[in-house]
Amino acid sequence: MPTVALAITDRISLVDVAAPCEIFGVDRSDLADPWYDFTVCGPAGARVGDWFHPASPASLDGLVSADTVIVPASHRLRESPPADLVAAVRAAYERGSRVASICTGAFVLAAAGLLDGRRATTHWMHTAALAARCPRARVDPDALYVDEGRVLTSAGKSAGFDLCLHLVRLDHGATAANDVAGQLVLPPRPDGGRARPIQAAGGEDPVLSALEPWVAAHLHRPLTVGDLARQANMSTRHLTRKFNAITGMTPLQWLLARRIRRARELLETTDECVEQIADRTGMGTAATLRRNFNRAVGVPPDTYRRTFRTGPQVARRFG
Repeated sequence: MPTVALAITDRISLVDVAAPCEIFGVDRSDLADPWYDFTVCGPAGARVGDWFHPASPASLDGLVSADTVIVPASHRLRESPPADLVAAVRAAYERGSRVASICTGAFVLAAAGLLDGRRATTHWMHTAALAARCPRARVDPDALYVDEGRVLTSAGKSAGFDLCLHLVRLDHGATAANDVAGQLVLPPRPDGGRARPIQAAGGEDPVLSALEPWVAAHLHRPLTVGDLARQANMSTRHLTRKFNAITGMTPLQWLLARRIRRARELLETTDECVEQIADRTGMGTAATLRRNFNRAVGVPPDTYRRTFRTGPQVARRFG
């Protein structure tokens, strides 16, 4: 039976533990048997919110033996995370555990050295702080969750549900994950999605935000960095620097992400064939679409379409 351990700290928010408790802590052996052996680990007397006390949580040492460790949001970002929590998370990873964070729990993973050299995300309001705290990480402010193998991170609080469903999908397959999503009346999002509009540190960036609707209207064209720069009324070098500073991506990487997102929407909402979708998204050929889609999403376009279309039926059944 796969084991999941949830690491709590004192006065952690109730919403931050909702996703792992609901998804891993409820017996769903009717969907996949065995389901999960779920344990809450934390200091004695730890409170969830200001009033809820978990009954006899296991010590943080329990993290080390778990197959998957979930680290929810940290509410004390101005301080270093608790040293015993950081040590337990690091020990769990070194033993072979899969470690996942929800929201600002990414700061615990950063303190444990698990984000160095990896792509990661957190709540968009704190991505700049995470990048400053962990300069060797590639912080993506635009992702709902990021899967880097045995290290996974997610954005704001509700993105924890997307991340936990992704873990179920990895462990038990798309059907089980979609069934859980349907029971919770959540949309199945097999790819990490998109967390927010393009934001600069002081708010939404007007230049890059203005590009989004223009690019959306011209995705069928073979756009270049020069095309984007002319539309933004700046040099290609300046545009590239702005994209790197705000999104952590090059303009072409960002453009490809937009093409993939549009391809997902068409796969979800139309019966157009892959060749038609490739043409409408500016990827030219079905082979190019399949290669880029599989690399970005992790499944071929046809598989994605079948997986997504299971979701609404499940939602109707349980909603």
